[in-house]
This record gives sequence, C-alpha cells and structure tokens, in this order.
Amino acid sequence: MKHVLPVVIAGLLGGSLAAAEGEVTPAEALFVEGDVEDLSQFVWEKRPIIIFADSPADPNFGQQIEYLETRAQELLDRDVIVLTDTDPSGDSALRAKLRPRGFMLVLIGKDGGVKLRKPYPWDVRQLMRSIDSMPMRQREIRERRVESGG
Repeated sequence: MKHVLPVVIAGLLGGSLAAAEGEVTPAEALFVEGDVEDLSQFVWEKRPIIIFADSPADPNFGQQIEYLETRAQELLDRDVIVLTDTDPSGDSALRAKLRPRGFMLVLIGKDGGVKLRKPYPWDVRQLMRSIDSMPMRQREIRERRVESGG
C-alpha cells in the first residue's frame, strides 16, 4: 500500500497540473456543450448518446452521468459524444424528434439511426457491448488492426 500512495498523489497532482494548463480531460471531452438542434452534423463521424431528464436533479440523470464519466476514455475511443437535455419546457428539436418521457438514454449510430433507448441508467459496459456489436464498429476494429499491423 505504501507504494500505491505516491502514485495516486502523483496522479492527482498531474491531473490538477493538466487542468491548470488548459488540457481537457476525457470526461470533459465526452460531453458536448450547448444546444444541438440537428444530429446530422455527427453522421458518419460520432455516435451521440443523448440523455434526457426532467431536471438535472433527477437521480437517474446523476447516476447515468457518473457511469459515463468513469469510463469516458473508452467511450471516446468508440467515437461517442454525450448530449444532455434536462429542460422539458425548452421544447428542443431533439425532444420533439425523440419524445422522451422523464429520464431516457438514446444511443444514435454513426448512420444517424436510433440504436438503443433505455428508460433507466445503463451501465457503460453494456453500452460498449452494444456499440461493439454494430457492423460499423466491427469494421473500425478490423481497420485499426490492419493499420497497427496486427
């Protein structure tokens, strides 16, 4: 245990130094700031996950954000971005299109189609399995193996 503590302290200090220098953490890079009216900007580039809730205080919303933040780098490796909407009175274009009722998680594929809807927080491991089983993701994995010579 004595050997772990200096590594943890160095990691914490390194993280705070990186933040002070303006570097973006994986968790920060995962979440898209601002309103997104049209998902077409992400087609063939990203896999949006949209999280709807009636309030940022919704326990399901908090739990889902926590799940995503803890495995942010793995999601970024799969070209995932996260959009959130916690204002049902805002009548956003995404709400009009996807029609959530209370909490809802929606996974959109790179082709722009809805791949998954869940009315409760979903574990990131399950999300990654769903993404990894998609034909486009399978092709990406094969292409990366060829590029790396494996």
